[in-house]
Amino acid sequence: MKRQMLRQMQKKMQDSLGKIQEELASEEVEGSAGGGVVKIRMSGSQEVRSIKIDPSIVNPEEVDMLEDLIMLAIRDAMTKSQELGASKMTQLAGGLNLPPGLF
Repeated sequence: MKRQMLRQMQKKMQDSLGKIQEELASEEVEGSAGGGVVKIRMSGSQEVRSIKIDPSIVNPEEVDMLEDLIMLAIRDAMTKSQELGASKMTQLAGGLNLPPGLF
């Protein structure tokens, strides 16, 4: 009886995890740097989907700054994507009524 219950719980978790992964792949976050002159769109599964650069900041003499801004925007988008994933996982754990600290 206990084994069957554990299997059902495991299947429910796997199904829920699969659904969350699908949701994360379809949702997007945006990271930015330099007051919004560099923007990165990324899926919740951390796939970079687009990079937008305001043409006013493109200057051949400032390529190093542009590269730094792009890295900052990617880091910002990654952080937001990780927060989105953590939020979805918290929802999953809450829906299973697990004891505190188990998930």
